[in-house]
Order: sequence, then structure tokens, then C-alpha cells
Amino acid sequence: MNKRFYDLILVGGGLANGLIAWRLRTERPELDILLLEAGEAIGGNHTWSFHDGDLDLHQQAWVAPLVAHRWPRYEVVFPGYARTLESGYASIASSDFARVVSAALGPSLRTGVRVAGLSPTSVRLAGGETLQAGAVIDGRGPQPSSRLALGYQTFLGQEVRLAAPHGLRAPVIMDAGVEQQGGYRFVYLLPFGPDRILIEDTHYVDTLAWEPERLRANIAAYAQGRGWRILDVLREEQGSLPIVLTGDVDGFWADFRGQPTSGLRAGLFHSTTGYSLPHAVRLAERIASLADLSAPKLFEAIRIEAQQAWRAQRFFRLLNRMLFLAGSPDSRWRVMARFYRLPAPLIERFYAARLRLFDKARILSGKPPVPVRAAMNAARMVHPSQIRKPE
Repeated sequence: MNKRFYDLILVGGGLANGLIAWRLRTERPELDILLLEAGEAIGGNHTWSFHDGDLDLHQQAWVAPLVAHRWPRYEVVFPGYARTLESGYASIASSDFARVVSAALGPSLRTGVRVAGLSPTSVRLAGGETLQAGAVIDGRGPQPSSRLALGYQTFLGQEVRLAAPHGLRAPVIMDAGVEQQGGYRFVYLLPFGPDRILIEDTHYVDTLAWEPERLRANIAAYAQGRGWRILDVLREEQGSLPIVLTGDVDGFWADFRGQPTSGLRAGLFHSTTGYSLPHAVRLAERIASLADLSAPKLFEAIRIEAQQAWRAQRFFRLLNRMLFLAGSPDSRWRVMARFYRLPAPLIERFYAARLRLFDKARILSGKPPVPVRAAMNAARMVHPSQIRKPE
């Protein structure tokens, strides 16, 4: 029978909780931790990517065992414009994440476990068993909140094997030279081998409503247009990442009532790109450094981390409102096309969410790619109640 008390229980085996558990097992092996996952394996079916500039050298070193692919550069494509950026890019496959982290945790990981309820210090399992802990971290993904006004980055990706080499030398993180279909749409390409590639159809849209079959048809049409013949679909991943337009961060955290959270549930992601791995790495390091892992102390540490990230991303939420509210959906690509003509170091700092004051001025200078009055109105919308959601 499993023990009924732990120093820490992590509910949900996604990226953030998996990194926290792995970091604690490495740095604090004396702690008695338990990671609970409802599925058969942690990590789900995902690909997580990051830019070299998103992590410092120490962070890159400790996540290196998870990295499946690295490239020294990446490309972007827009109507009438393409660019190669000499900046490193890396991807982690959920299968590698599960293999490495599961091996490190051993019996401290339980999969196939359904959770019926939790509190800051206890977890009630569907079978009736209750586990007690000094603290419980809820990392089961985002939950709806009236405190935030959101857009969404909705995607469906297929890792495929082609009949012949694709010819790509580097990832294409945005190919926006495609039909826009009512929102900022681009195709994301990760070349995993000469004839193996992830083709992901991505849309920045106003609601969670989407049509998987349309996205699958888009991928098939895109491959055909590139002259690629798909032999096999090796796997498929899909999801919707929140893109924050504005919100009440104090109210958002008050609603948790002392429940420690992580990852997307804690709002720890890049407000514009949706990238969450750098935030998850920093949170894992912060938690591993805490002398006191009691629920109140842990909640406070995570809240401070998330609120600091929120304040640091105020400018990104402004950009998001301009992207979603100031122009027609099919013209949103013009905002990003203009951005990608800026200097490469600025673009790297943008992805790392470390923009300088001059960077922000540079991004906003010149004639905007959206109507000026609409851009000014969008900039003034700083409370969720000011943003009317589409019907």
C-alpha cells in the first residue's frame, strides 16, 4: 500500500509538473514526492520548443537530456518576404520527456490515476483513497477564468513520413504565405529527418471553436503544394494555447484560495507566443530552491513568480490587443510580417520576454500595420469587461 503522507504531491504530469518533479528528484533527493498522472504516460502527446536565448547556459545544460532536436537557425515566411535568422532553436518530444523523467522518478510516479478532488494539502482519488502532503501542486492545464480576456492559438500538427526528402535545412516557425481563413494563420514546420517532418496548422483566433477536419485538410493541401507526398502519418497533436489580451491578475490569484498551481494553470507562459517551457524551467528552479515547501509558502512563491511574469509582459498584452482587436482577422499577418523585419537581437529578446525600452519603442515606431484609431482604442482596453467577445 502506498504511503499516505508526502512532502509534495504534483497532480498532472504535464511539462511544468514533470520538470518540477525531475528537478526536485535531482536537487533534493531526500524529499518524498509523488507525481500523479491520469494518462498512461506523462507528457501527453506534445512537442515543446524554445529559442536558445530563452534559457541561460545553466538551464540549457540541465534540460539537455530532454532535447530531441537542435537547429542553428530558423526561417519565417510571409507574402512577398522571407527571412532566415541565425539563432538556435530546439524541440523536446513528449516521448523523450516521459522516458527521461519517468526513469528518474521511479516509484514516485503513478500513472493511470484519476483524481476526484484536491486541496492545498490533500488529494482524493476516484477510488476513495486520500493522500496527504505538506503541499499539493495542481498542474492540470488551464481553467476558464472571468479574470482574463483571451484569444487563442489553436493548432493541429501531424508528424509525417514523406515519399522523398523535404529539402528543408531549418525549422520554419511561421509560414504565413497561406490562406488566412479568418484569423492569423501560419504553418509551422519542424524537420526531424530527411523525410520526416512535423507539419502544424496554426491559427490565432478569437474563440475556442475550431474544426480539426479543416486543419487536417489544410495540412494535406499544404504538403501537396510543396510537392511533398505523405506516406504515413506517424502521430498527431492538437491543442489551444491561451493568448492574454488583458486581465485582473490579483483577482486571478485570489480565486485559487491558496491552492498552489503550475504551468498554464498558473498563467505561466509567454503572453503572445504561448511558449511555456522557459517559464516551466524557471519555476522548477525556484521551487527546488525553497527551504520551506509547505502549502502556504509554496503558494506564495508561485504567486510571486507568476505576478512578476505578468508585470514583465504588460507590453506583450498591448501587442496582443492590437493583433486581435485593431484590424481585420485576415490582416493580422501584417503585424507579424512587420515585426520580422526588425533586428535579429530584438526578435531574440522578444521571444525571451526581455524587451528593453528602446525595443518597445522600435516595435511601435512608424506607420502601424493596423488602423491608428483602432490601435489606440485597443491600447486603452486594460480590463476584461472592456473587451467584448465574439458571439
